[in-house]
Amino acid sequence: MDNLGTYRRFVLTGSSQFQLMSGITQSLAGRVVSLNLLPFSVSELRADARFEPQQLELDTILFDGLYPPIWDRSPEPGLWYANYVQNYVERDVRLLVNITDLNTFQRFLHLCAARCGQLVNYSEIATAAGVTHNTIRAWISVLEASYIIFTLKPFHTNYSKRLVKTPKLYFYDSGLLCWLLSIQNRQQLDIHPMRGAVYESFVISELIKQRFNVLLTNNLYFWRDRSGTEIAVIEDGGLVQTPIEIKASQTFQNRFLKTIAKWKDISGSKAVPQLIYGGGESFTHLGCTVRSWQDL
Repeated sequence: MDNLGTYRRFVLTGSSQFQLMSGITQSLAGRVVSLNLLPFSVSELRADARFEPQQLELDTILFDGLYPPIWDRSPEPGLWYANYVQNYVERDVRLLVNITDLNTFQRFLHLCAARCGQLVNYSEIATAAGVTHNTIRAWISVLEASYIIFTLKPFHTNYSKRLVKTPKLYFYDSGLLCWLLSIQNRQQLDIHPMRGAVYESFVISELIKQRFNVLLTNNLYFWRDRSGTEIAVIEDGGLVQTPIEIKASQTFQNRFLKTIAKWKDISGSKAVPQLIYGGGESFTHLGCTVRSWQDL
């Protein structure tokens, strides 16, 4: 490529990225840029003239997920995800780790889904899956490398503490998460006890997509104090940290801003806080930017 005098060369990979990368023998440092293309974002769907507003309701997006085939070819989501997981486990995962019992790994996937939005407890998952603590760490790394899940580290002003403290686990796609939780339809999702976790995972994934789509890295953390008070997301801008609360409720309530007020008192931050909720209107309230999920 160096002899061609052009920078306009693209390599588009799907799940076979592991085979491609392992086959590259030369260092491409300084000569290549990687763009991580996650599933569709809400803004991309809303910009597509093929879809009417009623097709883009919140529960539909949460349940169906945002993988391109779901919206481009309109298959039954449950059937598509079942085949996706089967092919992913049987082909891609085996390229990275030696898995002899596929059923155990699939059970591990379901265990991760049940713990979405929670602190990662490797020992607890290992006991439930019937494997070792180190195996769970390796498998979680595989899920992260293949963009199935991501983890948020806790925010600390001491950067070293962020690296060693326990992270929280989330899924990049809410549709896959719903399938792993055995949610059968949108009506079940509406009353499911994990709906709040599904929505939170969806919103944080959308925030990460905004970063990745403009070649920026993930700068999101979560904050929790010793009493358990928690902010869903802290966006670290270097000198400025912006708190972002996430609420699945379709109706805004003043109490949603309670933890943000506590964060501002403790941190002294002057950043304008944000609240992303399940309603349809965006506005400003008591110095906080209240954003509808539609405006992600």
